[in-house]
Amino acid sequence: MTQLTMKHLRYFEALARHRHFGRAAEASAISQPALSLQIKELEDILGAPLAERGPRQIRLTALGEDVALRAREVLRSVDELAALARASTGPLSGRLRLGIIPTIAPYYLPQLIRRLGADFPDLDLRPREAVTQRLVRDLAEGQLDLALVALPVSEPSLIELPLFDEEFLLVRPLSDAARPVPSLSDLAAMPLLLLEEGHCFRDQAIAACKLPRTPAGEIMEGSSLSTLVQMVGAGIGVTLIPEMAAGVEARSAPVAVQRLPSPSPGRTIGLVWRRTNPLADRLADLARSLTPPAAPLPQAIVSA
Repeated sequence: MTQLTMKHLRYFEALARHRHFGRAAEASAISQPALSLQIKELEDILGAPLAERGPRQIRLTALGEDVALRAREVLRSVDELAALARASTGPLSGRLRLGIIPTIAPYYLPQLIRRLGADFPDLDLRPREAVTQRLVRDLAEGQLDLALVALPVSEPSLIELPLFDEEFLLVRPLSDAARPVPSLSDLAAMPLLLLEEGHCFRDQAIAACKLPRTPAGEIMEGSSLSTLVQMVGAGIGVTLIPEMAAGVEARSAPVAVQRLPSPSPGRTIGLVWRRTNPLADRLADLARSLTPPAAPLPQAIVSA
């Protein structure tokens, strides 16, 4: 009789996560027939079906949902055991799965990769970009080791370590550069461009500027800061961007980037990881060695 193996659990967990044999096989770096064979073996071992096969996606049975949950717990424990062994042998090494939110990744990740490559040459960094909600879920499920996000996350199972603070800056058409900078209360009535729902930067910008949940002047939702800045350059509104993005985004459109009146809104950037991660102390040391992004601000920035 075939024995249950870690390979069975890893492949079934991938299927449970993707709910699709093709995508699960691609994520597992094997062929779809090979993945199907492993799932069939697992069902034979357990003596019951784990998934209902459909033409476009699969649906887990009740047993399949329970097995997927247990499989994640087992795989996470095994990965943490391997991490514990690595931690006892010297500097950080091996695979490190880092999540990072979209409003940080393009501006900070290149510098971060260079820094970690220099300080930890044996570290195999695997970055993944996603919104905060997805990163927190992947941390809980053991799909990530740590994540670079805007704090607070306020998840009891996670450790939060602040790294640095940054301001939110106002982006207006270049033709408005000489006009007085509006107050925070004035922004609610202006033609405003914001990131779409699901991005924490949208929520933080709304909260920091004391705007209503759906600002009266909001005229567009975008999926990226680049899109919002380009639309401002086209003259259809104003937007807010984090300071680390200003040096990149303001060069690509005819816009003025301006500081808002004091006290200016902003956010705290930091790392989060599971409390049960055996590398927790080492990750804290790694985090404290990181510096804020050193991106030059555009000359278009003027003070309020």
